[in-house]
Amino acid sequence: MEFFDVLRNRRSIRAFKEKDVEQEKINIILESANLAPSAGDLQAYEIVVIRDPRRRSALAEAALNEEFIAQAPLNLIFFINPKRSAWRYGRRGIKLYCLQDATIAATYAQLSATALGLGSVWVGAFDDRSIMELTGATEDLVPVAIISIGYPDEEPEITPRRKIEDLVHNEYISKPYRYTPSKLGLSRPSYE
Repeated sequence: MEFFDVLRNRRSIRAFKEKDVEQEKINIILESANLAPSAGDLQAYEIVVIRDPRRRSALAEAALNEEFIAQAPLNLIFFINPKRSAWRYGRRGIKLYCLQDATIAATYAQLSATALGLGSVWVGAFDDRSIMELTGATEDLVPVAIISIGYPDEEPEITPRRKIEDLVHNEYISKPYRYTPSKLGLSRPSYE
């Protein structure tokens, strides 16, 4: 799938077919996450792969009983690892860079899943302590995202977005950006 098609076709999928994700596709998703840019190339994050049905159920419970997590044959949990960033960037590395590193890697994983014909959804609502206990994470690692992945069993509607003129500013926040749609047609319908 072409890159802009990936962007155009990605949707949040919360219904998955009862079909395992092939190991080769998992490897590609993990390799893609590993290619994500990070502050100082420190990759201040960790990824835990959850595939076992019992552990997926426990993960769903930790994520406020979101049953689609248990249904997804693959779940990736992204943790920040502030220590990997702290030695070089101090407080900013601890508070910001490790979070950026983890979320960029999670985004790469999600876009790669789309490119492979899989569906995914980003989950940010969960009980940190339960996730840490489930994965054996130490106190210095903090979960920031779960990416549930599988073969989609739904086709969600295209959701509207803010108008680019409302979202983007020219030099100052109060100065509107003059926007002309591209020839690629990447814009979605906007809401008012």
